[in-house]
Amino acid sequence: MQSSAVSPTPSSLFLQKSHPFPPKFNFLLRRNPLLCRRTRRKMASSASEFSIKSQFSAASETVDGAYTLIEYMGKGGIGLGDDLVVLFDHLQYACKKISAVVASPFNSNLGKHNKAAGSVGSERDAPKPLDTVSNEIILSCLRNSGKVAVMASEEDDKPVWIQDDGAFVVVTDPLDGSRNIDASIPTGTIYGVYKRLVELDHLPQEEKAMLNSLQSGTRLVAAAYILYSSATILCTSFGSGTHAFTLDRTTGDFVLTHPGIQIPPRGQIYSVNDARYFDWPEGLRHYIDTVRQGKGRHPKKYSARYICSLVADLHRTLLYGGIAMNPRDHLRLVYEANPLSFLVEQAGGKGSDGKGRILSLQPVKLHQRLPLFLGSPEDIDELESYGDVQQRVNPGYEV
Repeated sequence: MQSSAVSPTPSSLFLQKSHPFPPKFNFLLRRNPLLCRRTRRKMASSASEFSIKSQFSAASETVDGAYTLIEYMGKGGIGLGDDLVVLFDHLQYACKKISAVVASPFNSNLGKHNKAAGSVGSERDAPKPLDTVSNEIILSCLRNSGKVAVMASEEDDKPVWIQDDGAFVVVTDPLDGSRNIDASIPTGTIYGVYKRLVELDHLPQEEKAMLNSLQSGTRLVAAAYILYSSATILCTSFGSGTHAFTLDRTTGDFVLTHPGIQIPPRGQIYSVNDARYFDWPEGLRHYIDTVRQGKGRHPKKYSARYICSLVADLHRTLLYGGIAMNPRDHLRLVYEANPLSFLVEQAGGKGSDGKGRILSLQPVKLHQRLPLFLGSPEDIDELESYGDVQQRVNPGYEV
């Protein structure tokens, strides 16, 4: 029976206990018992340095060939310009800062609910202090990049014009799921990146900022979500597949851990708040009843998994297959539905509003809302075949 050896991770190498002296030093010490203490200390120091260097060398060998995000964009990316690389370098820095802020025990009070006056959307979705902090971090990083013309955020009433010659437009949900932070439930950041529409440069600043932000999802050049959980994972696509990078906290790098993600053609998990079952239309209730009894196109019974954090529910769906959904007119087309549908499509899945492709929709409002269904292509096709799956009854849930 052949034994399977598991290569140690870089961090685990430093946890292995080793003798302070390599064998050759032990031999010398045994043969020279009268060595003075100073000599022994020097030899011990040299041995320790030798051991650490050896461990670093071994550690580098275990991750040989694993790209960091920026290395991937430079070497592994397809046709990516320098401007986009610079932009993503600043975006990843913003996400590292948000990750630290979210995890810090000194910021626990920032997660408390706060009904901010004049906020966009319902009181349930009113910006909390952590949303505001995250929004400011992203805006600062985009300003510093020198590559962004306009930023449109879920936390702002209007797009923010940054600079006239910026090459890109960035749309973002700075901290999705922030109302769950008190319970340490995973949260996330969502980005979508478009090219600036130079044909609009002659328009007044406010008008061109709005029109640049209302581009169709088919014009996205890149998108990403960042999951803040037991690990911090940046999942992105530049139009040639979907890839996930995990933050190595020892080096501060996002390292490629999930290259070329392919969502299974069909899963066995549905993700939705089915406490709202009696508010759903007949088509959606019929679909859920059918698949969880194993009477749909797939003969096995489906299981329910629901975190109530869009990024976390989607991340699981990308890896395991199935369908993640919110059937209400609740999620934003510009900041959430378009970037996430782009990522899902690049992984071989589908993004739908229950009737058709999300990316084919033309936004008409900055904070336009719609139902969202993301997942395996066969699951989405089966769902749409039930017809009426969009929930129009919205009693105004508090939870």
